Amino acid sequence: MEAAAGFRKFIIFEVDINWYYNPVGRPAGRPPMELYALQVFYTVATEKSFSRAAEKLLRTQPAVSLALQRLEQEVGEKLIDRSAKELILTDAGRTVLEYARRFQSLQQELDNSLAELRDNSAGRLVIGANESATLYLLQHIARYRELYPKVKVTVRRSLSSRIPDELLDGNLELGVISYDPADERLKTAIIYSDSLAFVVSPKHRLAQRKIVSIEDLGEETFIAHNVVSPYREVVIRTFRERKVPLGIDVEMPTIETIRKLVQANLGVAFLPRMCVEQEIAQKTLCEIRVKEMHLERKVRLVYPTRRALSHAAKAFLELVA
Repeated sequence: MEAAAGFRKFIIFEVDINWYYNPVGRPAGRPPMELYALQVFYTVATEKSFSRAAEKLLRTQPAVSLALQRLEQEVGEKLIDRSAKELILTDAGRTVLEYARRFQSLQQELDNSLAELRDNSAGRLVIGANESATLYLLQHIARYRELYPKVKVTVRRSLSSRIPDELLDGNLELGVISYDPADERLKTAIIYSDSLAFVVSPKHRLAQRKIVSIEDLGEETFIAHNVVSPYREVVIRTFRERKVPLGIDVEMPTIETIRKLVQANLGVAFLPRMCVEQEIAQKTLCEIRVKEMHLERKVRLVYPTRRALSHAAKAFLELVA
């Protein structure tokens, strides 16, 4: 139902200000484009299916097809390659989709602004975070919901590397990442300092050690996250510089699965400490310091420089900072 809450019945008006605006490809006198048609195209493109788009928009499939045909007539370009078996956008389709995303983002901002005018504590907040950052957010979201119970909070799980682009595209209002995006279009605020912890099972041969050297780890089976990150690269480079083999024999999609495999003594791992603090405290995992490595992680809240934050986002920023 998210898409259906989008563009509603707004239209784009063309206003003559000492000249007549006539876009290329639009015959004079043709009615202005309806945002509903953009909503239909956006939903078809993101769902990659006419039938799923029709279900989401609560419309029939013929009605969706007709709306898309009218949009193509309006822009004077084919937006979807109908000769392909799968739904593929043309170059024009990809361009229109980008603007459709912006219109939907503006509609969401408008909804938030109007909600805040009616009730200063209402609105909607969409935050992007990866798995480990989501765990960090839990305590803050609980507190935030106590203070602002009418705000609808959505945390979208996303790869850290994609969050800056999603912020700039307007798909997210805030993002949580553990690196500096180095982009002047984004502002960052450090909200937490974490580190990578080397953890083993209590049954592991090194479990009673407080500190080890990298050389002690050359024969270990490492269980790694299969998502590339700056910290993974630092670990690989450090082992390479010390000329110590790094046996990454198992790669898993989630931190939870890595944690369980290490607890079962099927390997060792470097994990964000905030993801294993409870296990270390309960002694189901043992943390050992590797003397040649101290990797600090700065968790940052990120948001666009040029876009005004909503009341809901400002309140969350103040809470975590």
